[in-house]
Amino acid sequence: MRTLLLRLEPIIWLLFGGGIMVGTILLPGFLLTVGLGGPLGLLPEGALDYERVHAIASHPIGRAVFAAIIVLPLWKGAHHTRSLMADWLGHGADGVVGSLLYAIAVVGSALGIAAVLAI
Repeated sequence: MRTLLLRLEPIIWLLFGGGIMVGTILLPGFLLTVGLGGPLGLLPEGALDYERVHAIASHPIGRAVFAAIIVLPLWKGAHHTRSLMADWLGHGADGVVGSLLYAIAVVGSALGIAAVLAI
C-alpha cells in the first residue's frame, strides 16, 4: 500500500496544492458572499436569485469553479489528516491510514462532481 501511495504522491501533492489555493483564496470569499453578504443584505437586490445562480452554476466555467470548491479542499483535508495521523500513530500505519483517507477523498470527489453535473 505504501509503495502505491509513494507512486501517487505527485498527483496527491497537485490536488493538495490546488486545495490550499482554493481553500485560502476562493472558498473564504465564496462563504463570506453567500453565507454573510446575502443574509445581511449587503448584496444588491437579486444577486443570489435562483435563476441567476442557476445560470452561473450551469455554465461550464461555473461548474468547474463549483467542482473545485467542493473537490480540492477534500484532498487538502485528507493530506493534512494523513500527516497528523502519521505524527500520532507513527509511520507504520501510514499505508492503511493514507489509503483510507484518500479513498474517502475519491468518493467525496466523485459525489461532488456528480452533484455539480446534476445542476
